[in-house]
Amino acid sequence: MLRLLSFCFIAFTCSVIANVQNPIQIPDHDGTFQTYENALFVPAKNLDSVSPDIFTTLKHPFFPKHSVRIKKLDDFCDTTARGYSGYIDIQARHIFFYFFESRNDPYHDDLVFWTNGGPGCSSSMGLFMELGPCRVQNRDQTVYNPHSWTEKANVFFVDQPIGTGFSYADFGEIVETAEEASKDIAAFIAIFFQHFNEFQGNALHMAGESYGGRVIPIFASEIYDQNKHLVEAGLVPINISSIIIGNGCTDESKLFRAYHDMQCTSISGPPVNTIDNCVQMKRLVPRCEKWFQEACYDTSDKINCQSAFSYCYNAFEDYFALTGLNPYDITQACDDYDENFCYPLTKEIAAFLDRSDIRQTLGVDPVIGNFSTCNLDIAQRFTSHNDLLFPTHFYIGALLDRGVRTLIYVGANDLVCSQFANERMTLDVEWAGQTMFNSRDLREWEHNGTVAGLTRSARNLTFATIYGAGHMVPYDKPQISLELITKWLSEETL
Repeated sequence: MLRLLSFCFIAFTCSVIANVQNPIQIPDHDGTFQTYENALFVPAKNLDSVSPDIFTTLKHPFFPKHSVRIKKLDDFCDTTARGYSGYIDIQARHIFFYFFESRNDPYHDDLVFWTNGGPGCSSSMGLFMELGPCRVQNRDQTVYNPHSWTEKANVFFVDQPIGTGFSYADFGEIVETAEEASKDIAAFIAIFFQHFNEFQGNALHMAGESYGGRVIPIFASEIYDQNKHLVEAGLVPINISSIIIGNGCTDESKLFRAYHDMQCTSISGPPVNTIDNCVQMKRLVPRCEKWFQEACYDTSDKINCQSAFSYCYNAFEDYFALTGLNPYDITQACDDYDENFCYPLTKEIAAFLDRSDIRQTLGVDPVIGNFSTCNLDIAQRFTSHNDLLFPTHFYIGALLDRGVRTLIYVGANDLVCSQFANERMTLDVEWAGQTMFNSRDLREWEHNGTVAGLTRSARNLTFATIYGAGHMVPYDKPQISLELITKWLSEETL
């Protein structure tokens, strides 16, 4: 659900019977490709063939180590559109996912891949709290969400990486970087599109929140690069149209100054911290930026980099903790951070997902224990590998130069991945349209005749803020969120 820094945060199997191309190249474990002779494959063709009672297993010879289990969800969450759940199986690793068809025109509408942050926070939070077709009210009740993104798109919700939500490993296998995780996501997307050809050619948008600012550009890049090999094999490439990042943390070097500005200036509202604390933070900003740049970007000094990260983030967190406010929405008090991340609804969602009948409906593997909103062990592993410290905006620049549209939207009240950090990141992205983008002034954009926030756009990059929203824009401002995504999918200007 949320980005975690120091802020913690017997199945039917589709047979392989029809010749596609001989030979084709299949990916090996090290990313190289080997020849697969006499590859045979027949697609499932459409989701009507999927059973609600047992898993249908999807395989493809191009991805011999990957398969997908999927089952239909009869009247689960939304009675107006079909839903599905399943697992992406990578030998002994298993990634859980939901898929909900569009309420509008599923076979012609775009597809959106959604993941929450952490790393290690379940996308069930995005589904049942933000943009999914229903919202959990309590352990025993869900309600229809009229502002779900499924109003306009087919949406995947994926628990990644391994160990997140209902995802699991047979023997403790793990991944520790976004680059590792991207291989499995790209394979899953390809297998899905190759089997369910009613969606082939439809635009795919890779979307995420919080730590999604780190992983989504990498996942999209892997899918983009994988397309070359799909085409060489005579397979249909994925129409990767855009990336969508909501309150993402993409360039850590931009966060220190933003932590000060959000707490201590009146740019986004009245200052929330004391003058004394703000003076201390002001002094910290240049020291932390310099230390971080030298230890994490200019050199590969892992120990010194982690020291800079730990010291600086802990210092800013300690100052903010004195306010008693919610770091994901600084206009609100925090109910209980350690227990529910300041949002009591997360406990209700966990209780809902711990119901035995819900787990049976979803096909959750019995090995899974009590549902956990966020797996802090995953966050610690990724942090130990300096994963979140990589300047992911390099990937964004590369995608922009290849025609992949990019939307960066930010709830204006968020401290953790703030509007200031995100705006500065977009201005620093190196791509062919950088000069044009940077020359544009921020301007107001409207929802139903009322100012909704500020935006800047040039060519295929758009930055937008949403007033009155925090870290989770679809939760705080569902109507505006739906309008934003509707305009983005239809390529309309805000």
